Amino acid sequence: MEAVMKLLGWMLALLFLSAGVHATDASQDKAVVIHGKADRDVPGWTIKTMAPDGWTQDCCIYAHAIGVNEVLYKGDWTGDPERVMVLNVWPAKMSSLEAEVQDDRHNYLNRDPAGKAGVFELHNSAVACRGVLYEGTDHKDDVVAFCDPGLASGIRFSWSMTLAHDDHDRDALLALFRQVVEQTRYAVEQADHPGAAKAAH
Repeated sequence: MEAVMKLLGWMLALLFLSAGVHATDASQDKAVVIHGKADRDVPGWTIKTMAPDGWTQDCCIYAHAIGVNEVLYKGDWTGDPERVMVLNVWPAKMSSLEAEVQDDRHNYLNRDPAGKAGVFELHNSAVACRGVLYEGTDHKDDVVAFCDPGLASGIRFSWSMTLAHDDHDRDALLALFRQVVEQTRYAVEQADHPGAAKAAH
């Protein structure tokens, strides 16, 4: 699965939401908890992290509309993918976390042969994660963290964020992104958990 997405449908989602849907499910609580239901060989799962101060989390309106599991953003939702942290969870198909990273890198550089792909350092003691920082010829940077909770989980997931290359807050935003990834934890969801269906996609 390619985790770096431009999410071209965001503007359509914005138009849909602006037609009267309000962000009543969006929350500014710092604790971020996303659940996924069991599906065949994949047990139910919970992914937890902490949102940066002042950032809003959303699983069920904007995130659902653009087909992802969670979004974190600061200020008002605009439909612009820049400065939005995006969580994607998918059933593990590739042989390893390294294979996921290399496949995404290959796809990115195939689209933008003059782009650059560098290492984005991460240290998550609970979940194996690999970070990549892409610099595109469109002057947009994409930072992606691929994470593997282990074979028994049946899933892999990624956090990603797009930034303008000359964003004046680039370093601070990358530091916040690193913080979110490094605080991310995975747990097997209990079948009788009352919130097991929440944020499941």
